[in-house]
Amino acid sequence: MKMSADENDPGSSGERPAGAPAPLLEVDGVTLQYKTRDHLVTATYRVSFDVFPADRFVLLGPSGCGKSTLLKGVGGFMKPVEGTMRLKGRAIEHPGPDRMMVFQEFDQLMPWKTVLANVMFPMRVSRAFPRNEIRDRAMAAIEKVGLTKFRDVHPHMLSGGMKQRVAIARAMAMEPDILLMDEPYAALDALTRRQMQEELLQLWDDTRFAVLFVTHSIEEAIIVGSRILVLSPHPGRVKAELNAHQFTHPEQGSAEFMALHRRIHNMLVAERLEAQALQREAVHG
Repeated sequence: MKMSADENDPGSSGERPAGAPAPLLEVDGVTLQYKTRDHLVTATYRVSFDVFPADRFVLLGPSGCGKSTLLKGVGGFMKPVEGTMRLKGRAIEHPGPDRMMVFQEFDQLMPWKTVLANVMFPMRVSRAFPRNEIRDRAMAAIEKVGLTKFRDVHPHMLSGGMKQRVAIARAMAMEPDILLMDEPYAALDALTRRQMQEELLQLWDDTRFAVLFVTHSIEEAIIVGSRILVLSPHPGRVKAELNAHQFTHPEQGSAEFMALHRRIHNMLVAERLEAQALQREAVHG
């Protein structure tokens, strides 16, 4: 049975009402683990959430809470040890072009290929589109992110923000069912980060794609997300699911924006203090 969000939280979505559209992505009771040299690490514990078409769904939590691990699971790179992940009703068992990922690293582009060639590459390899359409699709995606003049430039000549635009164009050109973004703006300076957030929201407004976005920034989660899943410290559990669709940059600093920011901050601080207390209790017996 799928666990609902924190029902005592008036900002949580709770159970889906009757007649609501079917979810695009269903994550149901998922526990994810991975091995290090010395340990078996439980990254998430029985996490559940749904992502609907055109959702901007944000996974928010402290470092080590399993946000990126969840993204890898949705991407098909990790299998749950408990629970299920389904996209359009079908179990996720391996990576596929219906899920495209954008990372925070700037070296995710192939340095020997131009911007145009980088954007065309996944379409050529996947053979998802007729060969005679690939260039036009790539050019349309490059135009959407404002890089038409740089289509013949190699990545080393681009700024960090421009490289991220190319990565987004490459992903969007594949027309995935859901775009997976793993802290894509974490390495950018504050001004570029804000610009990239604005561009992502404008691109979403134009095409209404579904995005699953990972961040540890409360402010970014509120600005980028229409819904926010707050995760507890390691191992990640669902703390609450909150609505944030009414907030973008113009609302930043408003009383309502700051109230939501404080609520999320207090949730995360309370979880961290509780985890530290339990750890001290375990150590001192």
